[in-house]
Amino acid sequence: MKFRRIAFMALSFIAVTSLAACSSSDQNSDQVSIGIIQYAEHDALSAAKDGFLEALNEGGYEEGTNLKVDFQNAQGDQANLQTMVEQLAGKNDVNFAIATPAAQALLNVDGETPSVFTAVTDPVSAGLVESMENPGGNMTGSIDATDVAGQIEMLLKVVPDAETVGIFYNSSEVNSEVQAKEAQEALEQAGVKVIVKTVTTTNDVQQVMTSLAGQVDAIYLPTDNTVASTAATIGEILMDKKVPAIGSDEAYLEGVLFTYGVDYHAIGVQAGQLALDILEGKNPADIPVEKPETASIAVNEEMAAVLGIEPDSIKALNK
Repeated sequence: MKFRRIAFMALSFIAVTSLAACSSSDQNSDQVSIGIIQYAEHDALSAAKDGFLEALNEGGYEEGTNLKVDFQNAQGDQANLQTMVEQLAGKNDVNFAIATPAAQALLNVDGETPSVFTAVTDPVSAGLVESMENPGGNMTGSIDATDVAGQIEMLLKVVPDAETVGIFYNSSEVNSEVQAKEAQEALEQAGVKVIVKTVTTTNDVQQVMTSLAGQVDAIYLPTDNTVASTAATIGEILMDKKVPAIGSDEAYLEGVLFTYGVDYHAIGVQAGQLALDILEGKNPADIPVEKPETASIAVNEEMAAVLGIEPDSIKALNK
């Protein structure tokens, strides 16, 4: 009898252990893995990431329960970026790339894993998708393309006497170049002289911006990671020179008079909703790339005071 009881207890233990193992396996099979690669550290890109995760949370995926997130930030370094995307390749249910360089690097090493991007201005020119309506590959996403003509119109309303406007950006960023050309066309059509200055690294920003500020009446800054990461330096120069500038998103606010452009948190939410569609079985090749649904305007009150401009007068122009 004693032997039978011991045998029964042993069999019971094995059964319970097996059930626990199966339960654990089932839980793991329900868990979703998301890889996130962010190109650089600044407010706009971080806001997009936060919006993305909020959308997943609202869709029923909570980090620590049924969602595993592998977040990587390249800090604007190309070598870091390459290493990090290789770490994400082939290891997640969906990958999320924030900014064009991150999306391009990810696609170069992983053309199979369903992926979503955001903070990309022109995904077709960047080689990420075949078209906005039919991406055709393993990527889709939400873009941060701004109404450049509308931005120029706003700038000329704020600085109506401007005869010469400068455009400043990193020439190695495809998105920035696209917007810069559109801005130049809009300014020239308005009869305004344009001076374009570019950089390739943050090390050149101070010297080049100082030179540009001394030649123009106002400055246009397109969506640009280099500009965003050096906004404080740019702001000091423009405040000293008393030159008004417009930026494409609030990440530039300390460097400009006002920003008029995309709500990065909102396009992050849009990207998260696209990721939810993919997790439900949709193919990114068939999911159209989305344009921004909302726009925002913000005024740097300290810069406005130096320039003698009333902040509310700028906001009123957007109505």
